[in-house]
Amino acid sequence: MVRADAKRSERAILEAAERVLYEDGGASMEQIAEAAGLTRITVHRRFASRQALIEALSISAKEQLLSAIEEARPQSAPALVALYRVTENVLRVKTSWRFTLRHNTAHSEASAAIWAAIDGHTVSLLARARGEGLLAATANLQWARQVYYSLLTEALEWPGEDGAVANPEPDVLATLVIDTLLYGAGPR
Repeated sequence: MVRADAKRSERAILEAAERVLYEDGGASMEQIAEAAGLTRITVHRRFASRQALIEALSISAKEQLLSAIEEARPQSAPALVALYRVTENVLRVKTSWRFTLRHNTAHSEASAAIWAAIDGHTVSLLARARGEGLLAATANLQWARQVYYSLLTEALEWPGEDGAVANPEPDVLATLVIDTLLYGAGPR
């Protein structure tokens, strides 16, 4: 029972930290504790420093990204369908982790290993897309991966008519990302 309580507390801290830090990147551990409904001592017991908390956020967000990719079962569908599924799932996760996934922190070994797995899945899917003729046979997969990642990031910041972030549904953004990746701004 203590273990379950500790997990709930950790999850509450991470969720509160993401919300609070998204609003104020300089928020204190005390502000995060308050948002989590816990004492500062409880937060410090679990995360000795702000950097430890940021690293835990990074690992949690990347684990969810990796799960989102795997849940899309990209190997079980044609590359175009898989690209849409993966993109929609990733955008759903990225929407929940706007602070953490934009925050540049040094990667721990654990975080770097998760990111390497994400990169591996992405390059593998792009290789399938190239093999199925969706990308040019000469397309550089590392460059295509970077462009894809940039499109994902930009989609979440896409301005609406009034200049505010539009925030359409992930399926709408996925279509925008994949269409731009495959066709650019040119005619189809």
